[in-house]
Amino acid sequence: MLAGIEAGGSKTVCVVGRDAHHIFDRTVVPTTIPAETLPKLVAYFKECERRFEPIEAIGVAAFGPLEVHPSSPEYGRVGSTPKLAWQGFHWVQALRQAFSLPIYVDTDVNGAALAEWRWGAAQHLDTFLYLTVGTGIGGGGIINGNLIHGRLHPEMGHIRIPHDRERDPFPGCCPYHGNCLEGLASGEAIRRRWGKEAQNLAPDHPAWELEAEYLALAMSNFIFTLSPQRILLGGGVMKQAGLIEAIRRKTLEYCAGYLPYLAGEIEHLIAPPRLGDWAGSCGALALAATGSSNAALSPPEFREMQ
Repeated sequence: MLAGIEAGGSKTVCVVGRDAHHIFDRTVVPTTIPAETLPKLVAYFKECERRFEPIEAIGVAAFGPLEVHPSSPEYGRVGSTPKLAWQGFHWVQALRQAFSLPIYVDTDVNGAALAEWRWGAAQHLDTFLYLTVGTGIGGGGIINGNLIHGRLHPEMGHIRIPHDRERDPFPGCCPYHGNCLEGLASGEAIRRRWGKEAQNLAPDHPAWELEAEYLALAMSNFIFTLSPQRILLGGGVMKQAGLIEAIRRKTLEYCAGYLPYLAGEIEHLIAPPRLGDWAGSCGALALAATGSSNAALSPPEFREMQ
């Protein structure tokens, strides 16, 4: 049995299963501070071992920045995240205090990309990107069949894009860069700019035109720099009806005919993830499930852990 942890800013999702074909259980715990959250994760996995069988490996797909290189003594350590209580938290060390098991750690978006590559909308591709547009914005992906790692890992939410301050006087909400992509186009940016959560804005609200423009500017940058075969756009903000279509139109506008193939492929190039809200937790399981096959997933029901 394998275990997966998808650690998000507000909630942490745990899954256990034998492989990608057989997920035994899934649960959700609030992400508060490590001293509160970690014991709940450990207790859940211990309970699963009693109910099912021993866990053989744990995969962690977590918010960053993270040290993702297994050769580093800091492998699994959280960096300068805005989630101050988690700065310096060491996933590998913390989990090995409870489990003498292999622990595999990567970012939540790289985990989601891995899941979509194995079982979702990126099967049979060797170069694609996955972006999540939610409370924040993160990006990851696979290039030539390998998860994207460099000195650290991608921080696609912090690229700089044009900002017309006369049209949009909002200064941005990123605590580090102000008006980077995340600072201008994340769910938190929408909330602060307009005073409402994204899901509470009307479909014809001017927020969505602006959102499509900022995300399309990012798409054109990624298309020109990385030449992906597909860009998957997930996260809560992307659930807005019509948003992905607007992003596609504006991406074609910003690319300005330079890549003639785009017009005929834009619906396939910029697409939603197939696994939806399951991408991150399935990605955590995929990090642990070395060698699992590219089979479709049949998600089970899940329960909330109090």
